[in-house]
This record gives sequence, C-alpha cells and structure tokens, in this order.
Amino acid sequence: MTPSTEAPVLELRDVSVSFTSGAGAKRRTNRAMNGVSLEVAPGETLGLVGESGSGKTTTAAVALGLRKPDSGEVELLGRPFTRSRRAIAGKIQAVLQHPHWSLNPRRRVGESVREPLTVARRDLGRAEQRMRVRDMLEQVGLNPEFADRYPHELSGGQRQRVSVARALVTEPRFIVFDEAVSALDVAVQMQILTLIRELQAEHRFGALFISHDLGAVRRVADRVAVLFRGDLVETADTADFFQTPQHPYSQTLLESL
Repeated sequence: MTPSTEAPVLELRDVSVSFTSGAGAKRRTNRAMNGVSLEVAPGETLGLVGESGSGKTTTAAVALGLRKPDSGEVELLGRPFTRSRRAIAGKIQAVLQHPHWSLNPRRRVGESVREPLTVARRDLGRAEQRMRVRDMLEQVGLNPEFADRYPHELSGGQRQRVSVARALVTEPRFIVFDEAVSALDVAVQMQILTLIRELQAEHRFGALFISHDLGAVRRVADRVAVLFRGDLVETADTADFFQTPQHPYSQTLLESL
C-alpha cells in the first residue's frame, strides 16, 4: 500500500485503561492498556497481535467507542471521539469472530444487512436501502437472492461474507475486524482475507485487524502492532516485522508461527 498523506481515520495517543477486581485487601488493578499510541490511515490495515490478555480486546473497545479510556486521547476522522452513537452512526463498524453475533437468526439476511442503514441513512427510502443491500451482497461475492434467506441456510463462509456486507453497507471510514476469520477453515479464511483487501482497495476504509493468527495478519495487514501485557512494544511494516522483529516478545511470537 502506498502511504497515505490523509489524516488518520483513527488515532490513539497515550491511551491507558485499567480494570479493578475484588474488594478490600484483595482488590487488584489490571492495566489493560499502558499509554498506547497508534494510528490507522485511510485505506490501511493495521494488524494488532498479542497473546490472550495482552489488551487487544480492550483496544478494540476503545477504538469502537465502547470503552472510555482512563487517560489519553482518541480521535476519529481527525476529531475527538464522541461517545454519541448518533454522531458516529455508519462511520465505524465491526466484523466479529462469529457471524451469528451480528445476524439475527429470525431475520432474513437482507434485513440484517439493511439494519445499519435504518440508523445511518434515514435519507434513503426502503426501496433504495434494499437496492443497496443487494448491491453490497453482490460486492462480497454472494448472489443478491441470498437477501431472502435465513442465516442457517448459509455456510459459515457465506455468513461471514454477509457480516462484511453488513459492515460496509453504510460506507464506513473505519472497520474493526476482531478475530474475523479465526472460526473459519483455512480455505475460507483465504477467501475472506482476499475479499477484505479487494473491498478496501475499492472503498478506502481504514481497518484494525485483530487476530492471534499471525498467518492471517501477514496476508492482510500493511503494518503490525504488538501488544504485550498492555504495552505496545513494537510497530512495523508487515514485511519488516516478519523478517526482522525487533522486540524479544515479537521474536517469541514469530517462533511459535
């Protein structure tokens, strides 16, 4: 990817988040993010890696506005992040590990994909929204007639394509992919990763790709950021990271690969 000269779609500056547990003498504080600073440019995918408990999920929650940091600054599209859902409706989206988390099994696929438009694009009539849904299904490689099916009538890979269509239907500027391919078999993973890159080239959204699968990160990310116990210990271009990791923890991760 050619480096962008545009303002980042997401920027975290010195963000810290803590969680407390227990009471009295047993009260403990866990630092999930320790002064984390990172940014995602338009049209770029930043891969976020680290073991369980490293802070990846918390970083995703902060990036999506679901968790307010204890300290630090978060900017979306060059402006301080507001927690008003209406203000950011349609501008940020997420694709999660399991499609059934975002697809209602009792609703037809087309209605699930259309749902974000009912909030973010009230200027569009129902017929226009349905047309956009069918166009989006086609863009993710599905027959538009799938709009009339229910999720259980689709394969796992097809359901994840629907989740991608749902995320993109509002033309967001930023998408979080949180373990979005880890539940799929290898062949389907490759298809979804290729699809993400193709759609990103067309729509120019910035993406945070969170995964424990370094192979998937290598295929989809432009840069890689490494979290270790809440600390951001390394950020590098993907090729440089996989060839010459600098931090000992990064080296350990790659040895496991």
